[in-house]
This record gives sequence, C-alpha cells and structure tokens, in this order.
Amino acid sequence: MKVEISDFGKAKDGSVVKCYSLSNEGGMKVNLLNLGAIVKDIIVPDKNGRSVDVNLGYDNVEGYYDNAEALGSFVGRNANRIGGARVSIDGVTYELEKNDGENNLHSGSDRSHYMMFDAEVFEDEYAVRVRFMRTFKDMEQGFPGKAELSVTYTLTEDNELILEYRGVSDKDTVINPTNHSYFNLDGEGDILGHKLYVNADRFTAIGEDMIPTGELVEVESTPMDLRVAKTVGEGVDSDYHYIKIVGGYDHNFVLNHTFGEIEKVAEFSSEKSGITMEVMTDLPGMQVYTANFLENKKGKRGAIYGRRSGCCFETQYFPNACNEKNFVSSIISAGEEYRSTTVFKFMA
Repeated sequence: MKVEISDFGKAKDGSVVKCYSLSNEGGMKVNLLNLGAIVKDIIVPDKNGRSVDVNLGYDNVEGYYDNAEALGSFVGRNANRIGGARVSIDGVTYELEKNDGENNLHSGSDRSHYMMFDAEVFEDEYAVRVRFMRTFKDMEQGFPGKAELSVTYTLTEDNELILEYRGVSDKDTVINPTNHSYFNLDGEGDILGHKLYVNADRFTAIGEDMIPTGELVEVESTPMDLRVAKTVGEGVDSDYHYIKIVGGYDHNFVLNHTFGEIEKVAEFSSEKSGITMEVMTDLPGMQVYTANFLENKKGKRGAIYGRRSGCCFETQYFPNACNEKNFVSSIISAGEEYRSTTVFKFMA
C-alpha cells in the first residue's frame, strides 16, 4: 500500500494541482486531485488481469475546468436540485443561483470541483487514504454559515474505495455532499450492456422541472424496478413517464436499508470485462444517472464521451430535502457534525 504525489498542472489561481496516487498490492490504483477533491482515475484489474480505468475524466487540468457535467467530482455544499433555488432556514429565506431553469443544481455554477482543497495523507499496512478539506465562507454559494467540509478517500486491499464525508457549520445550513463519478466498467464504449441492481422499492416522483413532488412511487411493474439486475438498455429509453422527463435514469431511489447503517444498496457489472462494482452507503437516497446530458466531451486518451458513456451513483439525502417536509432534512444544525460513508467495491 502506498501513496505517491506528483504535479498535475497549474490551477487558475496559480497554485499547483497535485495528483495523489493510491495503490494496493492487488493492482488497484486511484488517482485523486486537490483541485475539487476530484477522483481522476479508478484503475482495477478485469477478469483477464488487464488494468481498466473505470472512471470517466480528463487528461489535464483544463479539462477539469470545463467540467459542467462534474466528472469525478466531489459535490458540495449541496448535491442535486433545490426547487425554486431558495431555502428557508430559521425563518430566513436564502436565494440561490438559478443554474438549472428556475432551480439550483449542485450548489450553483461556483461548484466545489473548481475549488482548491487542502490535503493530508495517511498510510499503514492495511489501507492508504487522503483527506481533502476546505472552509466554505459564510454565504459562499448562497448558503449561510462558515462550513468546514472534508472528504477522505481510502483504498483498501479488498479493492474498496471508501468515501467518508464530514462537515460542520457555525450556523444552521444545508450540508449534503456526494461523489459524481461516472462509471464504465469496460473503460470504453457505452454502459447499455452493463447490468444494474438497486435495492429500492420506491423512488421520488418528479415534476417536469425535475424537482420531487413529495410523492414516493412504487417501482413494481415499472422500468424503475431494478431489484433484480437487468441491463441498463432494457429500461433507460422506455416511454415510462418519469424516464421520458429526463431522457433516461436520473432519479433518486429510496433505499431499502437502515438509515445510518452502511449496507449494500446497488451493484453494477459488465460481462465483457468481468468487473462488478458494489455500492454501500449509510444514506437514505441514491441518484442513479445514466449520463443523459453528456454530449461530445473529449475525455481521457482521446475518447469522446456521450449519452450512456457512464453511470453515476450519487448517494445523498433526497433532492430538495432542505425544503420538502416529507423527506429527511438536509439542514444541519450549527455545531452538529455531518457524517456519512459510501463504499465502492470492485471485483473481477
């Protein structure tokens, strides 16, 4: 187990973007950037022992500054959509940037994946980890409170990439981060032939503006039923109303597990590479997104990414959870520590 640090380029503020390379004895390697706490590469052995980069991304710093689609990104303070781009906290209404129609998406255009983070490295015989930290100023991104946010990435010998989120603010505020990596277990092409399993009986209904209505819809007898694994291509282009709204899967699943306990909630697999990825989390929801709005992006090694080039597994509180009274709230009290863990485990 080891961590190697190298220069990746220059940030817009002139500081050096560092690449932190975590590797284990089994041949898995994860490359991380202090620009945005971004996951640049996730390299795992396939069924033939060939190294496959299963994470979409870019070859240089410039690519990550042209990254509205948030490839590989840590998203904070708030992931997903906030209806009407406003939130009321302690009787005060805070107006946020409208960067998704009338709504706020991923905290606005001043996103965390364009910001520089401090980093700490930890190594032992069982795991290697890097912790990225940043202080968000009061009213930065439109949210109240000076907030200390961090994400720690840990690579284990069991081919687990563990993401541990922490956050605390001096005012009541929204804290709901996630990871926005796009996974393709073949390292190329599309993910239509990948099999997808999600342990969820329900999902959050959305309106035409993609904001949850507050209703929870049963997946039974719909293309949203992923409780038995099926290929992405079986349902992603169906004429089911909720799929047509967003042009594929881009929905929050209500996970069948104990909130606060780290349990398996999803599985993604490719017969071609033989790689399987398990997703574990302690959070109540997960947005599954099949790159519906990814178009003609020049990615790593000359690849051109488009719709269905990857799939995101965004563990989080439900979208608009800061406003919807029926959902577990994403508003964290002043001085309260936000804590959550998500695990991506790879096998072949």
